[in-house]
Amino acid sequence: MTDTPGEAGPPPRRRKLRLGVVASALTAVLTLLCCVGGAAGFFLTELGGEEQDGTTAAGLGCGTAHQVSITGDMPRFAEYGEGQLRNAAVIIRVGQDMQVPARGWVVALATAMQESALRNLANSTVPASLALPHEGVGSDHDSLGLFQQRPGWGSVQQRMTPSYTAHKFYEKLVKVPNWERRPLTVVAQRVQVSAFPDAYAKHEELASRIVDALAGGAARTVQIAGRAVCDAASGARIAASGWTAPIPGGVGSGFRTADRPSHDGVDIAAPKRITEIHAASSGRVLVARCDPDHSGRRDCDRDGWPGKGGCGWFVDILHAGGYITRYCHMVERPRVVPGQLVQAGDVIGLVGTSGNSSGPHLHFEVHVDGDRSSRGAINPVPFMRERGAPLDGTA
Repeated sequence: MTDTPGEAGPPPRRRKLRLGVVASALTAVLTLLCCVGGAAGFFLTELGGEEQDGTTAAGLGCGTAHQVSITGDMPRFAEYGEGQLRNAAVIIRVGQDMQVPARGWVVALATAMQESALRNLANSTVPASLALPHEGVGSDHDSLGLFQQRPGWGSVQQRMTPSYTAHKFYEKLVKVPNWERRPLTVVAQRVQVSAFPDAYAKHEELASRIVDALAGGAARTVQIAGRAVCDAASGARIAASGWTAPIPGGVGSGFRTADRPSHDGVDIAAPKRITEIHAASSGRVLVARCDPDHSGRRDCDRDGWPGKGGCGWFVDILHAGGYITRYCHMVERPRVVPGQLVQAGDVIGLVGTSGNSSGPHLHFEVHVDGDRSSRGAINPVPFMRERGAPLDGTA
């Protein structure tokens, strides 16, 4: 199987500038870029083959029965100190005690990261809170604690008790319909009713890493028949990290191999037309169209061939953290449109062999920093494995 996905990305510019622009643009990542699909309608066939190091697989194991220690040594994260990590441990341990699936721990952590930076905050307008143990002083209305809860959530002392506030958060979380599959920012907003509903998304990646570090790789688990299973997220089964493998099956042609140094993704063989392609994570569709071939033709409704050029029918999706996933060679027009919000596991199209292809398969790419060009491409195999959604057929 061959494919030459590529895209004439934006003109070269300094990485520092692009990262700064992306960082500010992705603050509300799932509500922005509604029109980027059209504005960034570059030809994939013009992409070069620049080399860029991919992510490395985490050496962390995955255990489904790991009990979080609140009093033991804390892992080190550049973003947070020991006290903040201890608060994170309390949040996770309460979720464990309540038998909330690990996805809930990720949502809870991301929420507390946004609301209080994982600090137990008193409030200058609530004098009684200043007399209780606290790790900082806020001034947002009469909000208190890790989750900045207002009086309706409990007394001053209760809201200043991390375990109580986490318990109340989970109580409301599990009542949100279909909460385990919905985008983190949507679920967190249903619980918190925040004035900044889109701010939670940017914490999802780090929240997953913290859950992995404190709870033995638990962000890599998926709930199957009521129990947590490691590295088994595929299709409609979503890992606690919020990711899933787009189709089952193993990788045939790998990322930037010696034979294909400009191959910016991986190929996964699958039957034509009957294999559904799933969104790997929640996000917003940037592009959904037919990619022109080397001759400029847009004839994706027929089988392609090696040397034809182009991605065929394809989709690009922007996810929290500035990640972009790409799905090429669909058999027919994608089932999504630019600007559409999708949930992890949603069906976005069917496997085919349109464009530069010698047989039915999905060409799958992962890009970082919101960069759709070859410069942003990384190896999707370790990236997806770290998120409990391996592409090697074990899911």
